[in-house]
Amino acid sequence: MPPRRRASAEKSRPSVFWPAAAIVVPLTGLIAKIEIVGGENLPAEGAYVLAPNHYSEFDPIIVAVATWRLGRAPRFMAKESLFRVPVLGALLRATGMIPVARASTASAAKQTIVQAEDLAAHGRGVIVYPEGSLTRDPGLWPMRGKTGAVRLALAGDLPVIPMATWGVQRILPRYGKLSLWPPRKRVRVAVGPAVDLDAFRGGPRTNTNLTAATDVVMADIAGLLSDLRTEPAPAARWDPAIHGQKETGRLESEN
Repeated sequence: MPPRRRASAEKSRPSVFWPAAAIVVPLTGLIAKIEIVGGENLPAEGAYVLAPNHYSEFDPIIVAVATWRLGRAPRFMAKESLFRVPVLGALLRATGMIPVARASTASAAKQTIVQAEDLAAHGRGVIVYPEGSLTRDPGLWPMRGKTGAVRLALAGDLPVIPMATWGVQRILPRYGKLSLWPPRKRVRVAVGPAVDLDAFRGGPRTNTNLTAATDVVMADIAGLLSDLRTEPAPAARWDPAIHGQKETGRLESEN
C-alpha cells in the first residue's frame, strides 16, 4: 500500500466536509473496496480540474471518497437550479460547489472566467465530468466529451487531472438497480498526470480548439480506463451527434 499523503489545509481545517465525510466514507467502505493508483498525480495543494469518466449514477460517490482519501476536498460543478433548493442550496454553497447556469455563449464564457479566477484565488480543486452525462457507449467507454472542463482550466491556467474508475457498474449499473451484495465490491481508481494542454494555452478559444483540447483530455481518460480494464479502448469514441442519430433511426425502422 502506498503511504498516505499529508492532508491539505482545506481538508485538515474544520469545515462542513468533516461531518459529511464521517458519514459517507465509512458507508462507502461497506459497499466498495476502493483501490487507488497514481494518487500522487493529484496536486496536494493549489487549484486543479479533476476530469473522471462517468458510467454509473454511483461513481460520483467513489470519486468524492477517493479525492478525500487523497487529501483534497471534493467539490463538483452542479446545476444552478440546485442552489435554489432550501437546505441543499445552503449546503452546496457552504462546501464551495460551483453553480453551472444555462446561459448564452457570452454570459457563459464570462461566468467560466469568474469561476476559474475564484478557484485559483482560493487554491481549490473542482470535479468536472467532461462527458456531461452518463456515457452512452455500449461498452461503458468514455464517449465524446464536452468543452466545459477545458474552458474552465484554460480560463484559469489550471491543470486538468484525468481520472478513471472501474468496477462501479457492479454496484449500480448504468440506469440499473443498486446491488449491495456481496459487500465491498472491488473498485479501482486511476489518477493520471496533468493533461498536456500547452498547445492550447494562450491560443484563441474557438470551438475548434476547445473541442481539440477536450479530445486530448478524453484520450488520457480512456487510456487510464484501458489500463484498469486491461483491454484497448475503441479507436473512435461514441459521439451522441452521430451514433445517437443512428440509434434513433434504427429504433424508428424497427417500429
